Amino acid sequence: MTPVRLRVIEPFRSLFYTPQFVAIHGGHLAAEGLEIALTTATQGGGTVDALRSGSADLALGGLMRSFELVDRGGPRLVHFAAVNDRNGFFLLSREPRRRFAWADLVGRTVISFGGAPTPWLCMQAVLRRHGLDPARVTFVRDLSTPDAVAAFCAGKADFLEHGPPVVDELIAGGAGHLVASMGEATGPVPFSSYMATPETLGRERDVVGRFVGGLYRAQRWMAAATATEIAAVVAPAFADIDAGVRARAVERYLRQATWVGDPVLTRGGFETLQEILLGGGFIRRRHRFEHLVDTELAAHVVGTIAGSTGSIRLP
Repeated sequence: MTPVRLRVIEPFRSLFYTPQFVAIHGGHLAAEGLEIALTTATQGGGTVDALRSGSADLALGGLMRSFELVDRGGPRLVHFAAVNDRNGFFLLSREPRRRFAWADLVGRTVISFGGAPTPWLCMQAVLRRHGLDPARVTFVRDLSTPDAVAAFCAGKADFLEHGPPVVDELIAGGAGHLVASMGEATGPVPFSSYMATPETLGRERDVVGRFVGGLYRAQRWMAAATATEIAAVVAPAFADIDAGVRARAVERYLRQATWVGDPVLTRGGFETLQEILLGGGFIRRRHRFEHLVDTELAAHVVGTIAGSTGSIRLP
């Protein structure tokens, strides 16, 4: 049988999206008869543009993108399969801190991740929870990853918020000191999921269902795998990252339960994210869960696969 080609776009290449690469390189999507043509967006919001222009069938990204689009009067993009349930970023300090308190950020400069606004919005929410005014912290938000690292190492900021492998490499080199997991600080929130236009979900529901099936099989395999095993499977997507750094990054994500066990998005997580976006002034009004999320497809896939026999084998 000739595989069905599915065009998928990711916002940036990251170990945060490890389930996607387990699904691809572990053979789970191929087993569903799918050939994945994966591209990486060249700018923030590029995933949305690709879906709207028809140059991609599916996109991996934050629910924040769909909130932003409809809040500004644009068309819907529907999220149908969850990948992450935690903020995937970490806070580094230039100086070692035996005891870190969120008040340590007041009057200091923090370089935020520049590829998306969600990490910064979550940081604001965490500060407010601790009774702190985010306006008392200087945030630098517009730097590329190389420029952010260079500025941090040059002493132009006191803290850096970023993800692996950047944080792992800075820690290993002694240039940065881990003070907080933003995943633990933020709490459960649907950070990343797959989205598509309503037209694609209606027209290609069987194919998209097979994609969700491959993702779910990857999630089940990951639930029983070690960090070393997972890091080995995704190695083809991260050939430029040292194997030890890759494994430590995966282990860090596993420890904080970053990745969901199944692709069904939850109403509770949706509302938590909506509160963060409203509190940060990113959106102006509330939006309905059913308007931006389709749980029917993933729930059907999970029920079908979970009820079947057979084991998930190590790729």
